Amino acid sequence: MTQAYGEAWYWDKRYAKESTGTFDWYQKYESLAPLLHLYIPPTTAHRRILVVGCGNSSFSEGMSNDGYTNIVNIDISSVVIEAMQKKYSDSPHLKYIEMDVTHMKAFEDGSFDAVIDKGTLDSLLCGHNSKTNAAKMLDEVERVLKKGGVYILITYGIPAYRLRLLRESHSWAIQLHVIDKLLPGECSKHETWELTCPIPLNSDGSFRESGPLENMDVHYIYVCTKVSLITSHNTTQQLVLR
Repeated sequence: MTQAYGEAWYWDKRYAKESTGTFDWYQKYESLAPLLHLYIPPTTAHRRILVVGCGNSSFSEGMSNDGYTNIVNIDISSVVIEAMQKKYSDSPHLKYIEMDVTHMKAFEDGSFDAVIDKGTLDSLLCGHNSKTNAAKMLDEVERVLKKGGVYILITYGIPAYRLRLLRESHSWAIQLHVIDKLLPGECSKHETWELTCPIPLNSDGSFRESGPLENMDVHYIYVCTKVSLITSHNTTQQLVLR
């Protein structure tokens, strides 16, 4: 059964009930920080980062505290954006804007170095008109990214499905990472795979290495680099599968 996850009224109603506190989908900033440091070093000046479907997450606050200085957060819910604007009114590094991720016309082409998505694409894929809305979102994400910019997608979607969706009409160079799923307050006793090491994949999205990777209880992280349209097909394939 589909939900109205792509509709503002659904999220307004939900956030009106959650007027206090924060909630982070999938992973907190501290867990993902090593990967962000790898692809978006906080020491690099003037990095402009877009966080889509920010909700009432503390993720961007963690980024700000870690040295990122230009973080734009968008959400379709006016209720949560108003609350976050009030909460972070004294935080110069954080900006909150009410906006539909499938229609980001307020942003110019190539205006961000990175886009971070922690569950937003997944949410659209569970809602009405899922394929159309997902395609619109990915088109907009690619448009607002600079050449060489990265779209970091944190998702439950396995490679066989997400890679197909990401490749349908986009020439991303894609690296796959994984991170263990953890319950609130739980600490991982071991890592299924080192977070900062990409997982080798075959062209169909299957794992090159079998064993524990086949039955991982993880979140998948697709790091999609926007490549030039003149990049050759072979070069892109090498980047994708490396």
